[in-house]
Amino acid sequence: MAEQKNKQDAMNVEEALSQSEVFIAKNKKTIIAFIVAVIVIIVGVVIYKNFISDPMERKASEALYRGEQYFEAEQYELALNGDSLGYKGFIKIADEFAGTDAGNLAKAYAGLSHAQLGNYKEAVEALNQFDGDDLVIAPAVMGNLGNCYAHLGDLEKAASTLMTAAEMADAHSMSPVYLIQAGEIYEKLGKKEDAVKAYMLVKDKYFNSYQAMDIDKYIERASK
Repeated sequence: MAEQKNKQDAMNVEEALSQSEVFIAKNKKTIIAFIVAVIVIIVGVVIYKNFISDPMERKASEALYRGEQYFEAEQYELALNGDSLGYKGFIKIADEFAGTDAGNLAKAYAGLSHAQLGNYKEAVEALNQFDGDDLVIAPAVMGNLGNCYAHLGDLEKAASTLMTAAEMADAHSMSPVYLIQAGEIYEKLGKKEDAVKAYMLVKDKYFNSYQAMDIDKYIERASK
């Protein structure tokens, strides 16, 4: 009985192997094509990273460096539009190196430069193109975007954007600043309840911040 079972098992294995061989023979070209495609994709990714992506990122960072120096020196026009010494300006860098981290950062710098020059509409356009979710740059961009909306007279959007900036930052150093700005705008809009909520966040959540020291006067004013 055991011998018969072993023979049956052997036949089943042989049959399975035979079926596998038939399948492979019939689909040999498809299987090889699939394997080649996977290899091509892997090699392509490696080549892109090593020979295109990384060098492009380095080149973009180098192009950005001079602009950052101009920005820190408050030479916003040169930072934005370039100089006669080969520096292209944030606008062109953002366009030329789109898809790189440095190119993305150039959009933020372009927006901030426009804002410093009083070009608030252009600042909004540039800042909205920035795509980031880190805990420092992204909230700062959002906060500046809120202030630009305020300068353009869109107070509703300004306040909501500043509230978003405060939430994104979630830090004693930045969030209270945005919350107070949002609260003051809400007061101008006559939305005192929303203003009190913004101020109370400073008092309750960011009580160790510098702004929390005299937040009670803001709350008292908005509560009247």
